[in-house]
Amino acid sequence: MKLRIGSRGSQLALWQAHHIAGLLRGAGHDIEIEIIKTTGDRLQEVTFAQVGSKGMFTKEIEDALAEGRVDLAVHSLKDLPTELPEPFELAATPPRVDPRDVFVSLKFSALSALPQGARVGTSSQRRRAQLRALRPDIDAVEFRGNVDTRLRKLAEGQVDAILLAAAGLDRLEKTDWVRERLDPKDFCPAAGQGSLGIETRKGDQATLAAIAFLNDPATRFAVTVERTALAALGGGCQVPIGIHCRPRPLASGQKTGHADPYDEVFGVVADPATGTAIRIIHRVPAGSSSPETLGQLTAQMLLDAGAGPLLAAAAEAAR
Repeated sequence: MKLRIGSRGSQLALWQAHHIAGLLRGAGHDIEIEIIKTTGDRLQEVTFAQVGSKGMFTKEIEDALAEGRVDLAVHSLKDLPTELPEPFELAATPPRVDPRDVFVSLKFSALSALPQGARVGTSSQRRRAQLRALRPDIDAVEFRGNVDTRLRKLAEGQVDAILLAAAGLDRLEKTDWVRERLDPKDFCPAAGQGSLGIETRKGDQATLAAIAFLNDPATRFAVTVERTALAALGGGCQVPIGIHCRPRPLASGQKTGHADPYDEVFGVVADPATGTAIRIIHRVPAGSSSPETLGQLTAQMLLDAGAGPLLAAAAEAAR
């Protein structure tokens, strides 16, 4: 079957598109890739806060999908809105890679090793907020651009460190300056981070059948928990919300009791201005809940813990 993939033109986006293309070719399909420039790509020097972020990396690709110019789109799932517009669906989530954020620096070995007043580059309100919560003395600097641009700015000494997603650096094999992979209990990733999302037209049965083998059930469960919670909290990719679900397997040699497998969910809502953070950690026996139910529960736990005023403040600041 001939399939056309729509992708952004960044180095990472093309790596992702070619990765999926390779898997599809291995299954016997004829694959083409069409590069599509998005609003987010055109506005590299403008902050997310100035232009908003809903659909800024996806709209033009979805236009091509709707027009039939491409058959599927490959996204970083964290960039994909939790509610897809008609007539699209999230058709597959391949196996997830490392979902964590990483601390990247030439001079310093860890976030805790940064000196007072150090400058750290990030374009993410979520990262900025959690950075302020952990190290209120640090100056968070707005940092846009692709991976190479950010690494170049770091090498030039514009900042002392940057915060990025592990997945992108791992995929591009640019991990030389990664000093620390941040644990979700201290630095919660974005919903869907580390996962790819393959988007298609609803009802395109031929395409759906062709790509069905790409979907990983464990990844689908975890990201559904995360995206359900994010949607319930009213968040997008630039609201300071972190949600992460990870399966904890049966401990080696253990069969019963506390060592039974479970699903562990981390959640944080934080204020980028003050560093005030509401955090929850929740564990349930594996398979005891649907991902939608667990996601709704995660959102409610954050609200019960006091996240409402922080979310309201973030919404007001975005107006």
